[in-house]
Amino acid sequence: MADSFDADRVETVMFDSFGTLVDTTSASRVLEDLVEEPETVARRWRSNALTYSLVANDLDRYETYFELHRLGLRDALLAEGVDLDDDRLHELTMVYHDLDPVEGVAEGIRRLAEAGYRPSVCSNGNPEMLEALAESAGIADSVAELVSAHEIRRLKPARELYEHAAARVGSPPGRVAHVTAHWVDVQGGMNAGMQGVHLRREEGGEWPSFGPGPTLTVDSFEELCDRLGA
Repeated sequence: MADSFDADRVETVMFDSFGTLVDTTSASRVLEDLVEEPETVARRWRSNALTYSLVANDLDRYETYFELHRLGLRDALLAEGVDLDDDRLHELTMVYHDLDPVEGVAEGIRRLAEAGYRPSVCSNGNPEMLEALAESAGIADSVAELVSAHEIRRLKPARELYEHAAARVGSPPGRVAHVTAHWVDVQGGMNAGMQGVHLRREEGGEWPSFGPGPTLTVDSFEELCDRLGA
């Protein structure tokens, strides 16, 4: 896939959160006593929440990302024959405040901050989730801004969220590199005028035929930093 990335244009590096900075499959640890295949159910849990977030935009039915994940967990467990009450579902969903960081996150964010790239986060996550993520990922002292969809009640890949995030960090979209593990999010950032950087986290995953390819693909935070000279 062609690489059209222009490092000289970048003044702010913006990151997605869940699945990019922290590993959502690590949520499986709270499912170990409930289901036979906790990692499979954790992936379905996450997939449900992402699907609901996409539908919510089109139906103008905004819910916090935490609530979407609570509902996603409920349906993932019901598919396994496990029916829990709302309090227990809320308790289990709290694991999304303490997910395992992806390898190299803290060091990569630190390098970018020291190089003047003002690393920031643009996420569907509500503010409480993002504050917890910054602590659990070890980036609280290095990240410049935590931008939540809750601020405008629009979820990815709505163009308005990326434009809002660019305004929050004080950079025009064309000066932002948006880094994410999710193809929908890459294309969302590009649609708003950003350079879209795909952080490839799973081997064998093919880029979809739909829509444009990423401006840049990297396999690690170290590779991203090297490309930016950080």
